[in-house]
Amino acid sequence: MKKTLIVGASNNPARYAYLVANKLVRKGYPIVNVGRKKGKVAGVDIENMDDIHTDIDTITLYVGPQNQSIYYDYILQTKPKRVIFNPGTENDELKQKLEAAGIETVEACTLVMLNTEQY
Repeated sequence: MKKTLIVGASNNPARYAYLVANKLVRKGYPIVNVGRKKGKVAGVDIENMDDIHTDIDTITLYVGPQNQSIYYDYILQTKPKRVIFNPGTENDELKQKLEAAGIETVEACTLVMLNTEQY
């Protein structure tokens, strides 16, 4: 299963990152939650960027482009196979950095991908 790192994880049930975390876990995907506020989502702690995970298949973004720059190095060091830019997170600067590093970028909704078996 594709281990997924959620950037912008939130324990607020009204947030899409919360819905995706729970959906991924229900479908059997292992997750890592990274966010600015402590807590748990889908039974998994929300971490800060202290630990670089090197076994990540997919990073799904839930942070707007204006707040993404603090995550650039972290995402690049993680070396995922792909990064999903969810609606509202599209960022040409980050996309270019990722593609230059050989990381696939996708502009899509992770929830829709999961619901339509395209994940």
